[in-house]
Amino acid sequence: MITTAPIEWKKQTVTPEQALARIEPGMNIFIGTGVAEPLTTVKALMASGAPNLQDLQLTQIVSFGDAISLKELQSHKYRLRTFFSGWVASEAIDTGRVDLIPSRFARIPELIESGQIGFDVAILQITPPNEAGYCSLGVAVDAARQALEASDLVIGEINPRTPYTYGDTFVHLSEFDLLVEATEPPIYFSRWPVDEVFDQIAANVASLIEDGSCLAYSIGPVYEALSKHLCHKRNLGIHTPFLTDATMDLIKSGAVTNRRKGIFRGKSVTSYAFGTPELMKWLDRNPLIEFQSTDRVLNPMRIGSNPRFVSLLPARKVDLSGRIALHVGRGNVVAGPAEAGDMVGGAELSADGKSIFALPSRNRKGEANIRLSVEQFPNQFNLRESVDMVVTECGVAHLRGRTVRERALALIEIAHPDDREDLVAQAKAENILYPDQIYLADNARLYPADIATRHAFKGDLTVDFRAIKPSDAEDMRRLFYRFSDTSVYYRYFSPIKTMPHAKMQQYVNVDFSQTLSIVGLVREMGEGRIIAEGRFVREPHGPVADVAFVVDEKFQGHGIATFMLKMLIRLAKERGLKGFKADVLSSNKSMLKVFEKSGLAVEARVVDGVYELNLPFSGPVRAGSR
Repeated sequence: MITTAPIEWKKQTVTPEQALARIEPGMNIFIGTGVAEPLTTVKALMASGAPNLQDLQLTQIVSFGDAISLKELQSHKYRLRTFFSGWVASEAIDTGRVDLIPSRFARIPELIESGQIGFDVAILQITPPNEAGYCSLGVAVDAARQALEASDLVIGEINPRTPYTYGDTFVHLSEFDLLVEATEPPIYFSRWPVDEVFDQIAANVASLIEDGSCLAYSIGPVYEALSKHLCHKRNLGIHTPFLTDATMDLIKSGAVTNRRKGIFRGKSVTSYAFGTPELMKWLDRNPLIEFQSTDRVLNPMRIGSNPRFVSLLPARKVDLSGRIALHVGRGNVVAGPAEAGDMVGGAELSADGKSIFALPSRNRKGEANIRLSVEQFPNQFNLRESVDMVVTECGVAHLRGRTVRERALALIEIAHPDDREDLVAQAKAENILYPDQIYLADNARLYPADIATRHAFKGDLTVDFRAIKPSDAEDMRRLFYRFSDTSVYYRYFSPIKTMPHAKMQQYVNVDFSQTLSIVGLVREMGEGRIIAEGRFVREPHGPVADVAFVVDEKFQGHGIATFMLKMLIRLAKERGLKGFKADVLSSNKSMLKVFEKSGLAVEARVVDGVYELNLPFSGPVRAGSR
């Protein structure tokens, strides 16, 4: 037992070989996890031919290093157990060289505390002690404390380059039987490169994250690109299993205050950190970062106590019903199905929480990532009921509360444009989509994603505007049935009573070459509901278009119609049109006022009680209309 003054700790160290001499055949050994792997001692263990180091059971929660070599495992001197099938372990598990313990991360500390998983030895990486003799567990807290308390022999590998972190990290020198001085640096990770596709994915994800949200981060290009798209947000919180350089960037931007969190308010909470030396330096004695064990960080109840919690996870493949195939091998640095389940479960318990899965529409080989089925892929997350949104560089598919048919349409819309026609055909063949489902190839190729915008109106009302999509058919039908008979007559010039799916499908499928339709959406329960629609249709002869729009009666009087008309005018000008035409019933005074406020000279004549309006873009501007 180490009992000397902390300043004398170097005099109490032994060589790795001397420490390993205390190990006996058949022992169960816990080895520090991830970036906190005690590399100096582990490498000595792997290289040793000592007769006592035989038939050993090694356990790591996650292995990010190569110190425990698969070659040595084949010698039968050691057997490795892990709780995590990702990173380097998956191949070894598949070939039977590593044992996987299926368990949620949140339950691992309990399994150790209860004695169900026992250890004879714990080898942990720690920092040098402070003046009071307390070391820090550094950047991997997970279940290290529980393993330390459960083991008969505790070896501490002191690494001066490990950051001294705060939270449930403090251990006194007296809790260690032996000390080894590290000669190996900690494990560092370079930052992930970000290409244009992942940058657009991150931008689409950021559009879903509201001020005051609490986020879980990890490693990978989506997270690496996300921070710069979130730096303008306010009062974000961090409650994450993994803290990286990208998380550091977001915190340093000032967007993270942690003031809206339900637990650990004012602190960014994590169990692990891994990244560059810059990150490790920033973490050293940083009072804003709180390291806690996995039972506190990954417990869904604790996660859910944070309002607006966002579970963001990278996916490998998605099928048309919303089932997810997660990454495997070195591509899986974030989560297996159990870890994903904890994060998604926490989001479901959180007030206004949401679960987002993100992926590019195609992989690096050019193969489709959105497919009819993912049954043939391993590492599946099959709780499709818990998948709220799927994001690609092509957009966002909102799945919560939608039928399988509506999900399929939404997912096809964010697939690669060249894959959509085949997906529609496959979905029809499997009776997922109606046989008469319309598909316009030009819709996929010409969809004007760049026109999307957000505008704040009087009355504290914010509306998102974007081009209409085929998956809007049901929402547009609901908008139609919210209209009064008068509003229907004003819009369609006839007393229409029904709007069947077939008719509305024709309305929402536009080619964007002759027709441009925009919809306005308000956010309810974190998802959009269509409350307005406007469109212009180019006439066959001449550079003019017919224009019409409608606003949900509940939202009239905010200026939405005026904004949409001006937006349509701008878009029409960009497309080479010279003016609009419109027909308005003479009794529809509010719509006439909208056209009068357009900023254009309005030429009008009345025919059978209908104003036939002509709005040339090049005509004189009406005085006082701006």
